[in-house]
Amino acid sequence: MSKSHRIMSGMRPTAKLHLGNMMGALMNWVKLQDEYECFYSIVDWHALTTGYNDTSGLKSYIREMVIDWLSVGLDPEKCNIFVQSQVKEHAELHLLLSMITPFSWLERCPTYKEQLRQLEGREINTYGFLGYPVLMTADILAYKADLVPVGEDQAPHLELAREIVRRFNYLYKPVFPEPEALYTEAKILPGIDGRKMSKSYDNYIAISATPEEIRQKVMMMVTDPARIKKSDPGHPEICTIYAFNKVFAEEERVKELEESCKNAKIGCVECKKKLSDLLVKYMEPIRERRISLEKNPDLVNDILNTGAKKAREVASKTLEEVREAMKI
Repeated sequence: MSKSHRIMSGMRPTAKLHLGNMMGALMNWVKLQDEYECFYSIVDWHALTTGYNDTSGLKSYIREMVIDWLSVGLDPEKCNIFVQSQVKEHAELHLLLSMITPFSWLERCPTYKEQLRQLEGREINTYGFLGYPVLMTADILAYKADLVPVGEDQAPHLELAREIVRRFNYLYKPVFPEPEALYTEAKILPGIDGRKMSKSYDNYIAISATPEEIRQKVMMMVTDPARIKKSDPGHPEICTIYAFNKVFAEEERVKELEESCKNAKIGCVECKKKLSDLLVKYMEPIRERRISLEKNPDLVNDILNTGAKKAREVASKTLEEVREAMKI
């Protein structure tokens, strides 16, 4: 495909990004910027849907996030990087789309029901939380993106976006393309406790982690619980260390490790030390870029300002078409 295809995607700045975010999404974004016209947004308004009561860390998380993005390889010469709230057209389009979106469409969204269960006890039964998919739709449609990289869990939101597009185009006139899901191969990393790597579980390794922090986290990793002594044969398929090696190590090394573990030729402590060395080496160039960016805040500001300006240019043209179609 050529760069005539346009992609829009974003991340919520709710905490520091971790290696799961990097391998699951960011590395795919880096590849996509060479193939498509990409708009990548730090969606700070979305962060308010569940974190409106405490915004004290929002600005620092935004800055940390953009530095992480640039460190892992997003290139402002190849893609457009901006903060959602700096492009007010997102808010206007969200408002207009909310006028035509039936309440029942939002209530039946499975991710809405699931998050209500997961976050039970928190006061998130708000209009903003219910309308999250409409704001997400506005994010996509502001740039007339025709491809959206999503995971399986976000597929219902994208289908809702497609329904809103069809309704708008039917009520007024065809303005928007129906965005298609772009399912990219994601490398799944478990957390250091074996569960899904997550900020809420506090079981993650941050992209910004120092070599010492990486080593500390690796030494805390859960291994095969049935392996008490080094002489006990291991079961690598249930070991967190092995799962990390499958993502970061070369195939030959992974096979060698699997064989050594099953035949009790390597102990868990030694295995952890080898993984620590591997991760520290892998993250070294990313860490160096990060340190350089932290020393140059003006460069980061320029990238975000330039990105917002480009985004506004595209989004404002879209909003002109929307207003004309709606005769307002």
